[in-house]
Amino acid sequence: MSERFSFTLNATDGAARTGVIHTPRGEIRTPAFMPVGTAGTVKAMMPDSVRATGADILLGNTYHLMLRPTAERIHALGGLHRFMNWDRPILTDSGGFQVMSLASLRKLTEEGVRFSSHIDGSKHMLTPERSMEIQRLLGSDIVMAFDECPALPADDKRVAESMRLSMRWAQRSRDAFGDRPGHALFGIMQGGVSPELRAESAEALVAIGFDGYAVGGLAVGEGQEAMFGVLDYAPGHLPANKPRYLMGVGKPDDIVGAVERGIDMMDCVLPSRSGRTGQGWTRRGAINLKNARHRDDPRPLDEACTCPACRSYSRAYLHHVVRADEIIGSMLLTWHNLHYYQALMQGLRDAIADGRLGDFVADFHAQRAAGDIEPL
Repeated sequence: MSERFSFTLNATDGAARTGVIHTPRGEIRTPAFMPVGTAGTVKAMMPDSVRATGADILLGNTYHLMLRPTAERIHALGGLHRFMNWDRPILTDSGGFQVMSLASLRKLTEEGVRFSSHIDGSKHMLTPERSMEIQRLLGSDIVMAFDECPALPADDKRVAESMRLSMRWAQRSRDAFGDRPGHALFGIMQGGVSPELRAESAEALVAIGFDGYAVGGLAVGEGQEAMFGVLDYAPGHLPANKPRYLMGVGKPDDIVGAVERGIDMMDCVLPSRSGRTGQGWTRRGAINLKNARHRDDPRPLDEACTCPACRSYSRAYLHHVVRADEIIGSMLLTWHNLHYYQALMQGLRDAIADGRLGDFVADFHAQRAAGDIEPL
């Protein structure tokens, strides 16, 4: 097991890549999907269950953890890994996106962002330096630089000003992070949908020097076509020997398209949030278990899936517990969704390694186009 953070690129297929991120807490196979454990838990899942789906790494949320139970309390209790009983790598976001989404509850300055807690209205100040301190107290394996992310669409002047502020904050994040062997700091590219601003942002980040690079500022209202348009060129501005992380993405077809364009890491709340609202993601697309057509169906959600929900329970049972708002419905569908996402990532990794990504992607889209199995 490596005592330092590093990235090994094993194979490529077009722009797509597969490799391994080495950390002292274990290896992360790429392309990787990171389940989101916002407040120190992947909702409706036990840590061992998350690991059983194939997840190598989880994401934690700086904003939520700094407010409750606080980073200082978590640190005093042994750090986030011990606190939440997850001994594998953890990436924490910087808190910037959540703070920016508070809109009227925050004030942005060159120093940072002053905001009011959505929980109790208490006042807080988040700066690049404070974000680095919080993530150090949490014990994050991969730390994200503090940035500002405007919602799209936005005018060019606003996007440019935001990107350049984020680059100044990136330097301050790098300075505050210091030298922490075994831990990594990722910079975040901004620039909206502008090729010129994206190139400028990448140049600034590479000059500062980071252990990995994120493509930020996407999946914020621009739509899939515009997102893919940025991903057609943005990863190429980043060092090929460092991991590339697309933040906050997404649906399975978003993930496949991002991997085709050279992305190594992704995260999204979608599989767990969908599991709590009665939606199952399968090879044939999203299936709403609340629908009455599943009421008497003895078949599994997906006959090819090996997760506990599909091995041991019928669509009729899942329909019943979802409609009855029983907790086990959220548990089973979340497990299934995370299992499906991780199986998709393994399929992508294998296809890239074997040089058959084109066939894999074609089959992925064909199965989704065919739709769900016919009701009995």
